[in-house]
Amino acid sequence: MRRALLTAALALLLPAAAAAEPYVAIAGAPAPGPDVYDRVFVEKFGPASAKTVLVLVPGFGGGAGGFALVAPELVKRVPGLQVWAYDRREQALEDHAGFTAAEPQAALDYYLASKPVGGKTFRPPVVGTDFPFARQWGLALALEDLRRVVLAARVGGARRVILGGHSFGASTAAAYAAWDFGGRPGYSDLAGLVLIDGGQLGAFEGLTLAGTKARLAKLASGSPFEDQLGLGVPWIYGVLGEAGAQFAVADPAGVSVLQRSPLVPSSLSAPVPVTNQAFLGFAALRTGITVGSLADAGDPRPWRDDGLAPIADVARTLARDPADVFEWYFPARLTIDLLGASSLARDPVTELLGLRVWHRAEVDVPLYAFETGAFKGRVLKGARRYLESSRIPRERSVLATDEKMLHDDPLFAAPARNRFLQTVVPFLKRIG
Repeated sequence: MRRALLTAALALLLPAAAAAEPYVAIAGAPAPGPDVYDRVFVEKFGPASAKTVLVLVPGFGGGAGGFALVAPELVKRVPGLQVWAYDRREQALEDHAGFTAAEPQAALDYYLASKPVGGKTFRPPVVGTDFPFARQWGLALALEDLRRVVLAARVGGARRVILGGHSFGASTAAAYAAWDFGGRPGYSDLAGLVLIDGGQLGAFEGLTLAGTKARLAKLASGSPFEDQLGLGVPWIYGVLGEAGAQFAVADPAGVSVLQRSPLVPSSLSAPVPVTNQAFLGFAALRTGITVGSLADAGDPRPWRDDGLAPIADVARTLARDPADVFEWYFPARLTIDLLGASSLARDPVTELLGLRVWHRAEVDVPLYAFETGAFKGRVLKGARRYLESSRIPRERSVLATDEKMLHDDPLFAAPARNRFLQTVVPFLKRIG
């Protein structure tokens, strides 16, 4: 009976954030590994008749679902705009069978206790053995994949494409504009850039030549993927994140299930017994969403919904599937390349990594950059360097900030309190 009630609750609550927008595969570039992985994915928001498409790239460990709240708000406010939320090729490595029942305990049993779902049993991958080809999935491949999405969005040049992203996704967009695609600069495909709390030219700390060589040596014999929770099991990050959100949706006031799990890092777990919703809220706050605060009393302790981002919206969004918020397998080579491309210029690091960021000085499309309090001025400093060292029109560009926001708040904050949404909409209207 309890499982039936939880499933029914999810069925009622999930559609608000997980409504079935078109989620389609697009052929990617040929790459190391089986051909089945030569594809990427986009979730489309807004009218197909739109003349302008904003392609948004998620950041480190993020998926297309991270834009599920802000994308509908953008298309509602900007006439003639469609948003394509992008999923990189590594999303195809994920096994989401455990979440098909929309019941979080069944998902945990599938992934952690080898209990079958629909006749299928989860086989935990040995990441260094099963996916060795992913050690070569770096920025060059990511941008070749992304260019296929940009060209698909242009529909033969009939539509304008603005490229943007959050965090490392913003760094990807900045690199795309300066990239050399066989003699054609990336910016020539674009009508503008939207950088959300990320970018290049100092937004993130770059790599020295020695540091780059050390990372490459470690990658050669280590895991192809980032270990985001430090447990040696990359996929745990996505499983626990989505399951925790589903518990918060289905049984928000119940005693937290995941708080008792030894797999949850102590830094993400409250010091007192909490509800499922409070467990999610505490973890979300620690990882960059101003989602509220722990109540002063209660056993289990509930969550106080007094943040920029409503806890129910955050829970529904993090619980969505298949276009989910999490990327279980983020390529370590992509991290190296994005940090190595910091200069957007020919230098010993970019030469060693084979990064074709050769056209920064020629970039001539309007730039929007937004910074939260997470980067202490580095994002806008990097954006100004981009402006000063290129042909980007300053009079058509916008630099905005809200130092009170956390890193993920631009994607999750309620519209009335979302400074990113309020400042990017006029920019998009002007260049769209």
